[in-house]
Amino acid sequence: MSRWIGSRGHGPHRADRADISNTGSRRQAVARWKPPVQVSSAALLIALAAPPSLARDRGQYANSSPEIKAWFDGLRSGKGPCCSDADGSAVSDVDWESRGGHYRVRIEGEWLDVPDDAVITEPNRVGRTMVWPMRGYQGLQIRCFMPGSMT
Repeated sequence: MSRWIGSRGHGPHRADRADISNTGSRRQAVARWKPPVQVSSAALLIALAAPPSLARDRGQYANSSPEIKAWFDGLRSGKGPCCSDADGSAVSDVDWESRGGHYRVRIEGEWLDVPDDAVITEPNRVGRTMVWPMRGYQGLQIRCFMPGSMT
């Protein structure tokens, strides 16, 4: 019976210093997990709230030859694949320029500097200037840019 009393049995008991230190360490352990959980939750909410970048196929290049379509589908810049011609837009000569070895393009009335890694370095097989803009949580960015021949 003294063992049952010494083990505090199944009823309420008085907390001693050992119990307080265990409770304190449990609280510290829970507190250690709080910041990572909060950061993970915030990142998840931001990812869910950001609008997705959607490809758009307006059908304007449906009659392209299979070779040209395959070429467009394989285009890549330093930022990755450009998707296809349907995702890109032709740019008029007045809406792009080259200055000091860098390109700028006007999209929706705003001039944007083309990042060097977004420039497609292989020869332009269609001749017209093309840009692949993407709108994401950081605003309008250029995924790919293919300079054409100015006329």
